[in-house]
Amino acid sequence: MAKSSADDEELRRACEAAIEGTKEKIVMSIRVAKSRGIWGKSGKLGRSHMAKPRVLAISTKSKGQGTKAFLRVLKYSTGGVVEATKLYKLKHLSKVDVLTNDPSGCTFLLGFDNLRSQSVAPPQWTMRNVDDRNRLLLFILNISKNVLGRLPKVVGIDVVEMALWAKENTPTITKQRGDLQDGPVAASVAEVDTKVTVERELVSQAEEEDMEALLGTYVMGIGEAEAFSERLKRELQALEAANVHAILESEPLIDEVLQGLESASNCVEDMDEWLGIFNLKLRHMREDIESIEVRNNKLEMQSVNNKSLIEELDKLLERLCIPSEYATSLTGGSFDEARMLQNIEACEWLTNALRSLEGPNLDRGYANMRAVREKRAELNKLKTTFVKRASEFLRNYFASLVDFMISDKSYFSQRGQLKRPDHADLRYKCRTYARLLQHLKSLDKNCLGQLRKAYCSSLNLLLRREAREFANELRASTKASRNPTVWLEGSTGSNQSVNSADTSTVSEAYAKMLTIFIPLLVDESSFFAHFMCFEVPALVPPGNLANGSKTGPNDDDNDDDLGILDIDDNDSKSGKRSADLEALNESLRDLLDGIQEDFYAVVDWAYKIDPLRCISMHGITERYISGQKADAAGFVRILLDDLESRISMQFTRFVEEACHQIERNERNVRQVGILSYIPRFATLATRMEQYIQGQSRDLVDQAYTKFVTVMFATLDKVAQTDQRYTDIMLLENYAAFQNSLYDLANVVSILAKFYHQASESYEQACTRFISTIIYSQFDRLFQFSHRIEDLMFTITPEEIPFQLGLSKMDLRKVVKSSLSGVDKSINAMYKRLQKNLTSEELLPSLWDKLKKEFLDKYDSFAQLVAKIYPNESIPSVSEMRDLLASM
Repeated sequence: MAKSSADDEELRRACEAAIEGTKEKIVMSIRVAKSRGIWGKSGKLGRSHMAKPRVLAISTKSKGQGTKAFLRVLKYSTGGVVEATKLYKLKHLSKVDVLTNDPSGCTFLLGFDNLRSQSVAPPQWTMRNVDDRNRLLLFILNISKNVLGRLPKVVGIDVVEMALWAKENTPTITKQRGDLQDGPVAASVAEVDTKVTVERELVSQAEEEDMEALLGTYVMGIGEAEAFSERLKRELQALEAANVHAILESEPLIDEVLQGLESASNCVEDMDEWLGIFNLKLRHMREDIESIEVRNNKLEMQSVNNKSLIEELDKLLERLCIPSEYATSLTGGSFDEARMLQNIEACEWLTNALRSLEGPNLDRGYANMRAVREKRAELNKLKTTFVKRASEFLRNYFASLVDFMISDKSYFSQRGQLKRPDHADLRYKCRTYARLLQHLKSLDKNCLGQLRKAYCSSLNLLLRREAREFANELRASTKASRNPTVWLEGSTGSNQSVNSADTSTVSEAYAKMLTIFIPLLVDESSFFAHFMCFEVPALVPPGNLANGSKTGPNDDDNDDDLGILDIDDNDSKSGKRSADLEALNESLRDLLDGIQEDFYAVVDWAYKIDPLRCISMHGITERYISGQKADAAGFVRILLDDLESRISMQFTRFVEEACHQIERNERNVRQVGILSYIPRFATLATRMEQYIQGQSRDLVDQAYTKFVTVMFATLDKVAQTDQRYTDIMLLENYAAFQNSLYDLANVVSILAKFYHQASESYEQACTRFISTIIYSQFDRLFQFSHRIEDLMFTITPEEIPFQLGLSKMDLRKVVKSSLSGVDKSINAMYKRLQKNLTSEELLPSLWDKLKKEFLDKYDSFAQLVAKIYPNESIPSVSEMRDLLASM
């Protein structure tokens, strides 16, 4: 027999290459012919349906615990390469139909139940021989049984015939190299031997033996089917007769069984009656048990409730009980320092007791109980009594502390000795009662108002006394000669030295006043806010100055942290703080009001000695203002703002007086030369620049603006008193202003602005003055030139010589009268310039300006003559330049 294509290893590898990447394994591949025609009687294929070579391959794919089987159709492409065309799932294989009209029996159909188009005839597959057909169909049936658990319908072929063929051809079916590794199919393939047994998969051993016996009987003795049928009928009748006889013989046994069944039925009926009786008794017993359990549960619940009630009443009684030691402290105890611990404990107990009788700490059911109402009234009475006693004690205590300090003169500055205020002992004694104030606030917030006023009233007397004594001694111990306030008055000689005395001690005294008292007032404000239980944002660290230094060696002891916790931490503070801050500022006004008068006195005293010291004091004040940012120091910021305003007012007063002195110059008799306030302003500006500190630049710049504005306005008025000398007066004074402020203008921007303004005014005055001198000698010559220039706008240059007064003869007369003896005219201009100037240092520059201006005017005249009178000759511009250079 020829070798089957199912054993072709090359064909299997080609099929595996065609489905590479699908994770499927080829378990069998075989060549077939595909056609769609029908077989005729002659057994030949119709011409219109020619067979096409194809390859049918069985593939499997493992998925989880199961295995899927597929039938793939592959074709040969150009070049003989195998390509996959169609894929069928074997689970949908419903019928295998071997065509009976094919005499060879090698053509069959495979019917699938999931094909969409049932109208198209399924393809017919034709094998090379019957062995290949049987081999393929047996493999498909094995796969279907082992993998899918069912067999498709087989039509046109005898299964017994296929089984016999399989038994005879078992050795010829070899295991393929692509055997499955897992799944039900592997059970049908031997793991050791390479041969495949397919017979036992279709027919079992017992079935096979019965079939062989039946076939043997058929072969050995029976000739005709009718005789065989009659024989079978006779045997059947004999068997039925034997069965009936056996049944009749067993009648006594049947009667005995029936009697036993009747006896058992009677026993069952008796048992059913007994069970009914027992069931009734059990039902009654169950009802009795349920009733007992209900009563027991009620008793148990009542017991639990009584126990809980007793516990609640014990707790309530514990709340309502007032310890005798606390009652004694609250109603009549002493407030001495030794007894403060007992008083604080009593306050804490009273606070907690009141809170425990209020919701939500107390159940609403207890709130209206008579005992609770009476106890609440008793606690409120205790609270009122204690708050009244404590408030009265603290008011008297604050007053006594301050009275003791005021009566002792050693606390204050004395003659020849400046005393720094020291409140360390005062604060230490007050801290003893800080915790008491916290509890008073929690018991009755309204009582703090009177206590705050009493504290502010007492301490205000102490602070004002300290500030007054310190300011008086500070002024008395400061040595500084008084400088005159007449800075820019015209009667003072320009060379006279003024304000030479050193007044730095004045501003130092003011700085010392702020250095001592501003931190003290800030600390007092901060301490007061803490001590009197104001809820405000973080305060300035105690003892810090605006410049970051300490107030003294004992400042580490002045820590305002009272060492107490906020009792009302759980209260909502957002709304409280704004109200507390407003109340704090009002209290600080009561605490510190009046102390500003002593600061004003120092400012006024410093102004009288040296008004310019207002600049230094203004800068010192601004530094302190920038350092005060705490909300508790609100009054201190107001005080510093008031001091800054007063210093600015005093300095403005000085500026006004100085401006008045400048304006008095215009009422004097005719003045010549440089006005006295011009150089004196430079001296004043130099001194003011030395005093600038911090941010007082704006104050000084405003003063410069006021001074210079008045100076320039007064200069214009003075210059206008005599029109002949107006320009001379202006240019000399503007030049002096520039010369005196040259150095300062390089470093001070506002003075640089005025320097440029004076420079422009100086140039304008020079131009007017030089033009006046030139026209005094050459007026006729340049007037002739102006007439020509005016006519050139209306007529042509050729017509100008024919105009009246502009003929060539007129030109010759003007040139002769003006330029004959021109050296004498130029010399006269120099002498007039020298005669009118009082500042000889300006003469060289003005003479150079005059010669340049004259040459420019003469050059214009010469160009007009060359254009209008081309045949007329006049001295050339170069000759005139040489002449001027020789003068």
